[in-house]
Amino acid sequence: MRAPGATAVAAALLTAATLLTAPHTARAAPDAPARPASPGGCDPLGGGTACLLPFPNDWYTRPDPGTPTGRRLAFGRGTFPRGTLSGDTDPAAWNRLDGFSPGSTLLAHVPDVDLRASGAAPVTDIRASLDRDAPLVLLDRDTGRRMPYWAELDANAPGADRRALLVHPARNLKDGHHYAVAVRGLKDAAGRTLPVRPEFARAAGPALPHGDPLRARQRALRPVLRDLERAGVERQDLQLAWDFTVAGTRSLAGDLLTLRDDAFRGLRGRAPAHRVTKVEDFTEAEDPRIAREVHGEITVPSFLDRPGGPPGSLLHRSPGPYGRPRQLPGNTQTASFQCEIPRTAFARPSRPALYGHGLLGRRKEVAAANVKAMAAEHNYTFCATDWTGMAEEDIPTVLAALSDLGRFPAIPERSQQGLLGALFTGRALIHRDGLTTGPAFRTADGRPLVDRRAGLVYDGNSQGGILGGALLAASPDIARGVLGVPGMNYGLLLDRSAAFTRFRPVLDRAYPDKLDQQLYLALAQMVWDHGEANGYANHLTRDPLPGTRPHQVLMHVAYGDHQVPPVAAEVEARTLGARLVTPALAPGRSPDRVPYWGIRPAGKLPYRGSALVIWDSGTPTPPLSNTPPTGPAYGRDPHSDPRNAPAARRQKAAFLSTGRVVDVCDAAPCTAPPAP
Repeated sequence: MRAPGATAVAAALLTAATLLTAPHTARAAPDAPARPASPGGCDPLGGGTACLLPFPNDWYTRPDPGTPTGRRLAFGRGTFPRGTLSGDTDPAAWNRLDGFSPGSTLLAHVPDVDLRASGAAPVTDIRASLDRDAPLVLLDRDTGRRMPYWAELDANAPGADRRALLVHPARNLKDGHHYAVAVRGLKDAAGRTLPVRPEFARAAGPALPHGDPLRARQRALRPVLRDLERAGVERQDLQLAWDFTVAGTRSLAGDLLTLRDDAFRGLRGRAPAHRVTKVEDFTEAEDPRIAREVHGEITVPSFLDRPGGPPGSLLHRSPGPYGRPRQLPGNTQTASFQCEIPRTAFARPSRPALYGHGLLGRRKEVAAANVKAMAAEHNYTFCATDWTGMAEEDIPTVLAALSDLGRFPAIPERSQQGLLGALFTGRALIHRDGLTTGPAFRTADGRPLVDRRAGLVYDGNSQGGILGGALLAASPDIARGVLGVPGMNYGLLLDRSAAFTRFRPVLDRAYPDKLDQQLYLALAQMVWDHGEANGYANHLTRDPLPGTRPHQVLMHVAYGDHQVPPVAAEVEARTLGARLVTPALAPGRSPDRVPYWGIRPAGKLPYRGSALVIWDSGTPTPPLSNTPPTGPAYGRDPHSDPRNAPAARRQKAAFLSTGRVVDVCDAAPCTAPPAP
């Protein structure tokens, strides 16, 4: 993700200091509900440890024939974890959805469980999750197929009484599908089978009489148990079971597509309004690679609820609880851009490309040495705009959201406006009346420096590799993109990222209970899906979203990455159907029983299609738990190494130009020297 500079974070922490001064105490677990259980209230199957457990869970939905899934979320006020700095969270932003995240981590609390003794599939042996007798089963109720996953206990929890069981899908679940979860045969460290909770035993047992507090829960559970039995999971073996629905495509992508379609329709075939504000020419002595730097602004319709869409804004929506975004009359904002034109473009017009910057950064990253090298070596003009919503100016909003879950929707909703800004910048680059027709993008005698007809491509690193997946999926103009040191699903990767360690004290202060923190991450991801690749990955390379075409994606992963955990990239690669360039690693380098299980090899290169390439700088293997690789045992961070390797840049350029993944590593595992 490439953490923002210390100065920016320090300034934002000072801005947020007032949020962090309130006294706090660890919150006790809520009591099990005494009144009859009803959908939307705490699920009695959770045992009273935390209201929302187990999670995700259709107990927190209601029937709605007007949605593609037939469900609508129905969280009651007071069911979300309550922070020490905030009151109850308004669930309205969540209750617009018709299901849960396609990358949902499954959460439960199972006291005294020992996953090794239970034989649960670890991250090093995902294949074991599909064993006939696996103690955890994730079943697609629509297809009858079992889904792969890995299981772990929250390594951040200080004790078993508040330690979550985490089950991570090894590839994203299908939009709109219904899933069942079965827990059976879990054991403690001594190998003793754990007892069944009495609430589940009663709900899964004989019919309960009218008026019984668990009768409604039993009725909701019965069809789940029948589907599990058809899949070979016997009712008498169960310790826990529940079901959930994944949000439909319209729920996940509909807001961004509404922004895109309304905004592009308003262009009426014209180029986005733009202006150049600064042009700076460099002598070869000043910069041997870049001849000209261009700054300017693109006018973008704003769908945010405040004029100009400042940090903290939300989408302005049509009336009603499920309203779609709509533009306030006359509300626009500017997407500032910066372009780097290489010297080679003065001999032959360069290819236009968008660049995506790192975590909470700025567009000026397009002038980084590795981007300039890519531009000069392979004749690309790279242009970047800020990732509005996840840019440097949004750091105070991010800190506020970490202190109060109710403020979290401002991040992904403003991020969608930022994605629209990038889409408009791309259109301005390739339109016949766009940026490249002006003198800033031409030689003194009028020759073009950018060949707009060559087609627009994308290259992004870190956060640019995470949000870039959403941009590509929604883009009508970009056919191919490179996602550098990528991943998806912030709810999965934050615990594992060293870049998050400087932000974690805010979350620890506001939500000190580690079980609450896991619920916070799961709930945050449900709305974050709309602003990052996790909500769009099922439609990135196949089954394209309306108004787009299938895309080709090249993923460059740094083995042992400290900031974006490679495991998140592997989930993305399985979801995209990307092929693995082999040999991926030297023999014995991976701790996995079957390295990169579930990712098919690309075979002999060149390969035409989406692919995953592992770049190894010799960094130790990252932790196998949900903890970041910090400390001397994990060596130096290789996060920046692939983009700084000339061989990796050659592979990127060949892919962006031709769609073919070529061999730049002499049929051996790819290695990247440590970046300077």
